[in-house]
Amino acid sequence: MNTLLIDMQSLGFSFSPGGKVLFRDLSLQVTEGEFLLIRGASGSGKSTLLRILCRLQSYRQGTILFHGKPIESYPPSLLRNRMLYTTQLPAMTDATVRDNLLFPFSFEVNSGKKHPGEDQLRKMLQDFYLDDVSPDQHATVLSVGQQQRVALMRALLQRPEVLLLDEPTSALDAQSATMVQRIIERLNQEQGMTIMMVTHSDYIPQGMAPKICALENGKLEVT
Repeated sequence: MNTLLIDMQSLGFSFSPGGKVLFRDLSLQVTEGEFLLIRGASGSGKSTLLRILCRLQSYRQGTILFHGKPIESYPPSLLRNRMLYTTQLPAMTDATVRDNLLFPFSFEVNSGKKHPGEDQLRKMLQDFYLDDVSPDQHATVLSVGQQQRVALMRALLQRPEVLLLDEPTSALDAQSATMVQRIIERLNQEQGMTIMMVTHSDYIPQGMAPKICALENGKLEVT
């Protein structure tokens, strides 16, 4: 039986007291190795839900447990390292691809982790359909699709327990989106990575049967 990683019970949220309620009595459980797709219209709260999980946004009622402990009991930097959130548009510094990939290792939370070697970086570039990209190339000149794949590489190098993916293909052309989707599927199938991905599309991973939830009117329903 897979380990229960995230246990969210009766979550309530609004952006201001007395304001529009975004979540109402929302509950969700995520187990180790699971691929969870959350669909919903723009403004339904998909991104907010991911941000709440990694404490980038506060919630007003309910409980969220990670490994059986309230998320508030974890230092924010540690929680965000174990549940790693990636945004719709990847953030690249004006530096080389190598420097962007290694940047997280400058933080204390990653101080005990082994830095990837040059051979590993080049192998990962190939695995992420970036054969024509050099580690010495400036990341800011890459296409958005290439930057999104570099961002996924950077996330994976930190070895998180959970990947929180916020519309990772929404800004990409069809070809780049397909490449990113294949990478995400491979991370889950071959490496057992736990993935929560929010999307407004009808994308379903090939050869997989993910848990699919619809976020509507402040509620999550398994479809």
